[in-house]
Amino acid sequence: MSEQKTNLVLIGMAGAGKSTVGPLLARMLVYGFVDVDDLIVADQQQSLQALVDRHGAAWFRELEERILLGLDRQHHVIATGGSAIYGEAGMRHLRQSGLLVFLDVPLAVLEARVGDVATRGLAREEGQSFAQLFAERQPLYRKYADIRIVCTGKTLAQICTSIIKAGAGLLE
Repeated sequence: MSEQKTNLVLIGMAGAGKSTVGPLLARMLVYGFVDVDDLIVADQQQSLQALVDRHGAAWFRELEERILLGLDRQHHVIATGGSAIYGEAGMRHLRQSGLLVFLDVPLAVLEARVGDVATRGLAREEGQSFAQLFAERQPLYRKYADIRIVCTGKTLAQICTSIIKAGAGLLE
């Protein structure tokens, strides 16, 4: 893989808008777009929820990391799954070719967007609440992020513009 950083990699919780922001951002930059959740579904021919229910969160995270390690793209916006940050090797791999952009959205907004966590395909431990998952993941998103975009009060276009401005000069 090239050492050039030409990708923008979106990280954040389920409901943060990675799959919504990503396609618009890609169009604005004239980049390709890939959603890692879609790659997982295509690879396994099952929904995310079915995979988590059948195999558990730990297995799902290993699968997600395997998919991340197989990515070799340039000039793409990559929307990761919310649990991608658990795989250190996968995050290192993504960072080799891209800037990691944390879409930071408050817990209350995420909860409203996600709705029923039992049907969302979240890689979480049995009985773990969405708030507990949020608290567990926040430090990891901050650890890996090259850029943090606070999304509160911003339109989709404003979020994309903020990402482009923050990444200016950092991408090849």
